[in-house]
Amino acid sequence: MKKLLIDTNIIIDLLAKREPFYTEAAMLFTLADKQKLTLCVSSLSFANVNYILLQSKKAEEAKQILRKLKLIVDVLSLDEKIIGLALNDNEFRDFEDALQYYSAIESSAEIIITRNLKDFQKVKLPVMSAAQYLKSV
Repeated sequence: MKKLLIDTNIIIDLLAKREPFYTEAAMLFTLADKQKLTLCVSSLSFANVNYILLQSKKAEEAKQILRKLKLIVDVLSLDEKIIGLALNDNEFRDFEDALQYYSAIESSAEIIITRNLKDFQKVKLPVMSAAQYLKSV
């Protein structure tokens, strides 16, 4: 079973039903729910998504949404090693992207799924959009 790291923007596409990206995000999460693949997310993504949800939802509503999300994904810890690797990698302009990348590496994820492909140009893992991944399977 493929193990994919899902970037925060894909989660927000799903939860905020952002078009035209919602359908592909929903299909990925449906495949995970049917145990056809494993989706993993950085614990940082939970914090970031909560922040976004609180812009339009009450705190308890946001927590309920995140509880449901947690049932479908594997949550990856951010530890000292990942933070150190991200801090010392000058190829990434965005620290959060570096954290996502090293979370993927340390968890043995096979592919990173994101809409920000340009932010992951010099990496050792395949990086795809949700649409690209779905076309490949």
